[in-house]
Amino acid sequence: MQRWSMGRARTYCASGGFTLIEVLIAMAITAFVSVLSYQTLSIALVGIEAARAESERLHEINRALTVLSRDIRQIANRPVQDEFGQLASAVMGGELARDPLRLTRSGWHNTTGAPRSTLQRVAYRLDENRLLRLSYPVLDRTTAIEPTETLLIRDVEALELRFLPSISALDVDRNQSIDRRQWQENWIADVGFTNELIDPPAAIEVRITLEDWGELERLYVMPAFK
Repeated sequence: MQRWSMGRARTYCASGGFTLIEVLIAMAITAFVSVLSYQTLSIALVGIEAARAESERLHEINRALTVLSRDIRQIANRPVQDEFGQLASAVMGGELARDPLRLTRSGWHNTTGAPRSTLQRVAYRLDENRLLRLSYPVLDRTTAIEPTETLLIRDVEALELRFLPSISALDVDRNQSIDRRQWQENWIADVGFTNELIDPPAAIEVRITLEDWGELERLYVMPAFK
């Protein structure tokens, strides 16, 4: 009777446990599931990070284009005096100019009531693949006046501008392609005459080439200036 009970006890213990092979298989399955879960999580995190970076990049581009569009659409025909005491036209730009684009804009908010104009002189400059916006605190400045630089877009390969002398030259064919024969690469006064001024153009075309997005093109038609 006693031997029979011990035998059953030994049999029960043996049937209630796991063999070494079963333990190893369970550990292998657990490890496989863990690795698979980690890889899935890693891929998901990479995707989230890529989406976040793309969203931030899109926001950066949209913000820059909004600022640029606002400045050009608010151009005011007000020449200024540069830091060398020379008169500068309200709009200047192109490869031969100091900066790709310089202009006088209206709509500079003065919420504090400071004794200044609501007109502002701004410039756009490409520096080490960065599109910068320079804004000056006064219109007619001296060498002591320094601009405020604002970074608009990174990874810019090129910034190109074209200027249209008259609105009658803005011809568009049936395919909505702009006739570029009347466009000028530079909008500057005759360098042979001191303090020579030139009126604002009838239209401005801006082309920004980005390393990741390629070319972005905008066309702005100016109002009729007095």
